[in-house]
Amino acid sequence: MTITTTTHLNFRGDAREALAFYRSVFGGDLATVTYADAHAVIDPAEADQIMWGQVTSDAGFRVMAYDVPSRTRHEPGVLPVFVSVRGTDADELRGHWDRLAEGATVQVPLAEARWSPLYGMLTDRFGVTWVLDVEVAWNA
Repeated sequence: MTITTTTHLNFRGDAREALAFYRSVFGGDLATVTYADAHAVIDPAEADQIMWGQVTSDAGFRVMAYDVPSRTRHEPGVLPVFVSVRGTDADELRGHWDRLAEGATVQVPLAEARWSPLYGMLTDRFGVTWVLDVEVAWNA
């Protein structure tokens, strides 16, 4: 299995615009999944906001972003970045999770999600927030 680490930016309703801007700067492909696409709508007003978005270029540029839902605290500049670790081997990701979880605060337990066979979020003992998931191709 190979893994990648990607800067994951957090916005409140501006993720689509930000990703489009980064694509205009760095080129590449833009992929987005809305809360509606993932069948994860809690607030209907946020259904078309970005639950997962990514720009990738052939030159190696890669950035992810999402719109923090209104039910979740969001203070721009306070928690603007996640480190995203994506891979194809669930067992290997579980191993990384188990080691990162030592002394960490689990935000979302590692488990199946509507959009991934395995997803979890934790803040490690150093205050860094990590998102680990099994990568799934989206045709959205």
